[in-house]
Amino acid sequence: MESLEQIQSFKGKYPKQLWYLFFSEMWERFSFYGMRGMLVIFMVNQLKMDDVVANLQYGATQAFVYAFTFIGGLFADKILGYRKSLFWGGILMIVGSILLAINPSDYFFFGISFTIIGTGFFKPNISTMVGKLYKDDDNRRDAGFSLFYAGVNLGALIGGYLCIAVANGTMFGSFIPEALRWNVAFGFAAIVMLISLLTFTRTQKSLGVIGLSPLAHLEPKRRKLLEYVTYIGSLAILPIIMTMVSKTEYTDIFMFIIGPCSLLYLFYEMRNFSLQENKKLIAALVFIIFSIFFWAFFEQSGGSLSLFAASNLHNTVLGVPLDPNGVNNSANSFFVIVFAALVGLAWLGMAKRKLEPNTIVKFGLGFLFLAGGFYVFYYTKFFSDENGMTSLDLFTLGWLVITFGELCLSPIGMSAMTKLSPQKTQAVLMGMWFLASAYGQYFAGLLGANIASASKDASNLEKLVIYADGYKQLAIYALIAGLILILISPLVKKLMGGVK
Repeated sequence: MESLEQIQSFKGKYPKQLWYLFFSEMWERFSFYGMRGMLVIFMVNQLKMDDVVANLQYGATQAFVYAFTFIGGLFADKILGYRKSLFWGGILMIVGSILLAINPSDYFFFGISFTIIGTGFFKPNISTMVGKLYKDDDNRRDAGFSLFYAGVNLGALIGGYLCIAVANGTMFGSFIPEALRWNVAFGFAAIVMLISLLTFTRTQKSLGVIGLSPLAHLEPKRRKLLEYVTYIGSLAILPIIMTMVSKTEYTDIFMFIIGPCSLLYLFYEMRNFSLQENKKLIAALVFIIFSIFFWAFFEQSGGSLSLFAASNLHNTVLGVPLDPNGVNNSANSFFVIVFAALVGLAWLGMAKRKLEPNTIVKFGLGFLFLAGGFYVFYYTKFFSDENGMTSLDLFTLGWLVITFGELCLSPIGMSAMTKLSPQKTQAVLMGMWFLASAYGQYFAGLLGANIASASKDASNLEKLVIYADGYKQLAIYALIAGLILILISPLVKKLMGGVK
């Protein structure tokens, strides 16, 4: 077994363990983004929800997915360790996907509840293990997270396009009977999640001591008892999760509680840290708070932009026939794969020349790109025909612009959480990073519902104009947030100490 020192003293740009985690995460993200891309369309077309309810339901479902990453991080830190937490989460996700594949209409909320809890145990801990592959002062960390993020998006690209295209019948429509298309689409998510779990279990020995139980000092019986209580407890709350997800008013209550509680817990832990450590944690909270706004806009992709793609977009990109919803779900991932490693290498090159912007400025740039992308979505209204159908080419260009914003923020944000957090709270802070995504998803649902509500009973052309004008407003808000971040960057840089 390699020691931590041996793992972290790797030669070259990337540690070999990063590639194993890359592939495990890639297949898990296929499963996750494949299902995410189907939710709103399934709820509108199969469960017969109206657009407003579907947006709220989407926001609630995704909010719980990310909220449970905070809870999963907490249990990984305190009881299970990263590896067992990841394995347990993978099992739950497989079960949820199988339930949806068997009968998506009847088992929809039951299956989604399994995947919510499973993702909570899986997602924050694999990201934390990536951070553990690097020493604290290793400037190759951002490039490593950028490559890891490419793995996330390779899975999201394939799953995001394939699952919804199969469900819509634009892929394999002649082979899969119409009545089984949704079953098969959800079935893909189960199969690839199994591949993800097998990839991790076959390669985890290379991680040395990374991710092992935090309770190694306890007697085996005591340790096993705490682990089994965690497993049983996560199953016992399934009916509660199912109720809260299916009734969005409970989501409101939950979101009002989980955020303040997580902050109180962090403040409680801060009593044990030095002033310098606490300053870094406050800097991390600045990143976390602003990321909520970023994801609230970005995650229109699974809500209002899904409905926009279904109703208002032509079906060709550069003359190639493509499923508009498939493009909406996967264009961003495609561009991340093309540009993530290049952006990571660009940061390394700029660092060598002492020109690399600090993390907070990168965040600000992320918002500026986000504003540009949403302005492109707004601009699609000037290319529409009398039926309210507009250019999928221009829409795809909007995702290209937004992708550069995401690459300035998301992989850098994950890296910042591991650098700014003391060892004791790394998984919890990573969980809070994903909890910020939960709030982003929650607000994304509310924003999407407002746009859908304004367009109720409108013609397709009127609907296009209302959606486009809504995206213009989001572009303005993103621009303001980006400028604020750049203005406060000197203050946040001081809080971060020597962390870049």
